[in-house]
Amino acid sequence: MAAISLPLGFQIAPAPLGGVPGPSVPAPLGVLANFSGTFNGLGLNTIFRPNSGPLNTTTFPRDNVLELNLINDTITFSQSLGAVPNRGLALQDDIFLNGVSYIQVVNDVTNLKTGRADGAPTGIHFEAGLWMNVPATNNTPVLGDSLVRMGSIPHGTTINAECLAPTSDSPGPPEIPLVSLVPFSVLDGKPLQPGQLENLNASIVSTLRLPNDLSKFVAAGTINQEILDDPNSVLRNAIKWQNIMKTTAFTVSTKPPPPEFGGGTRNIAFLEGNPASTKPNANAIQMNATFWIETVQHRLEVPIFKVGQAPMKLSPASPLGQPAPVFLVSPPHAINAPKNITVTSLQIQYSQVVFFGIR
Repeated sequence: MAAISLPLGFQIAPAPLGGVPGPSVPAPLGVLANFSGTFNGLGLNTIFRPNSGPLNTTTFPRDNVLELNLINDTITFSQSLGAVPNRGLALQDDIFLNGVSYIQVVNDVTNLKTGRADGAPTGIHFEAGLWMNVPATNNTPVLGDSLVRMGSIPHGTTINAECLAPTSDSPGPPEIPLVSLVPFSVLDGKPLQPGQLENLNASIVSTLRLPNDLSKFVAAGTINQEILDDPNSVLRNAIKWQNIMKTTAFTVSTKPPPPEFGGGTRNIAFLEGNPASTKPNANAIQMNATFWIETVQHRLEVPIFKVGQAPMKLSPASPLGQPAPVFLVSPPHAINAPKNITVTSLQIQYSQVVFFGIR
């Protein structure tokens, strides 16, 4: 499991060299206060990746391979950073940001023999970065509270993704939209016809898809036509049995819509292909990611307990095999017969789309 820690007592603040002092307490975290500790769960990764080979064998539609991964995803957040000073010029006051650093580790757990997410783990993604809460400003720029995710991955891409901070929660579960895997032309932006790509047909054994044969996954319900048509159905199916009390949602983007601005992606030379990026191998040009922070209500059965007994670690049932939260329970009095109690936990779901330029 990934781990991240800061030196004991580490907090960013203005250096004590005179001038305007910083705040006496850490700057606000806003919704990022929910990003604490470690979150782990199962999910799905998809990527149309470049297909290398002789030009006469890798022209469209054989210029790409659709890779599908059943994954185990772990994100670990550090303690907050404190009060990060950003200096304003002239009439713009100084501001103080706060945030958390994070490490994300994703393992492929696809099992070709069972069609389930119970295979030996193979690392396919590592990301280190920061989530920061940026306070509102009324001069340069005139902008409300905002969030920024800054991340870097070992393939050679860095991102700076932003959005305005959410201002309210929504009761109940999230409304997770449909999303399509169908790629689009870099020339006119029009999506291809689904029938043009055999790798999006779950019933076809395709050499342009990994795994080639999805029959065991279809039988297990882990990858089927519904999921190829709408990968976000994985998220909806994972929570349909849960009692979600409230949801906070936000979408960060490297090309955020107005009034937000800034952000972007940068890639190493190999990914861009040439100085003009006209022959990219896999040039990451945009990233959008929606996060849903959900408060989930659970029912726990507390077994017989004697005063003085060590605290118990209890987890609610998880019908779909997803990792379940662990509660440390230490009743203040004896429990002479099993008893049901109601508790809540926090969970994070996200859907991320990265646009690659491939020619």
